[in-house]
Amino acid sequence: MPYIDGFVIAVPKANKQKFIDHANTGDSVFMEMGATRILECWGDDVPDGKVTDFRRAVQANEDEAVVFSWVEWPDKATRDKAMSRMEEVMKSDPRMNPEKNPMPFDGKRMIYGGFAPVVTLGS
Repeated sequence: MPYIDGFVIAVPKANKQKFIDHANTGDSVFMEMGATRILECWGDDVPDGKVTDFRRAVQANEDEAVVFSWVEWPDKATRDKAMSRMEEVMKSDPRMNPEKNPMPFDGKRMIYGGFAPVVTLGS
């Protein structure tokens, strides 16, 4: 059964291309470790909610866009194996090294989690 890692972050609008470049570089590592699909989605219709919303969840300000991303894995075991290697990879692979491929956003405000699909429609 597939497994999904989901992420929501606030990225300065001025850093859109830096974010795209960062994602293109870093996401290739996840693909090499077994991910089957990665989507990085730049928010363009992210409404304010009455109680909570994506913007509040990551404390986005007016100069920031909300980015919604996910990594699809073939199963949780593949994902867990990849995540167990991340500390090593961050030290050895320049694509994941924060000094060589710095995050163009505040990583402390990122929310993320792993999810087991319960309903899947389409391909």
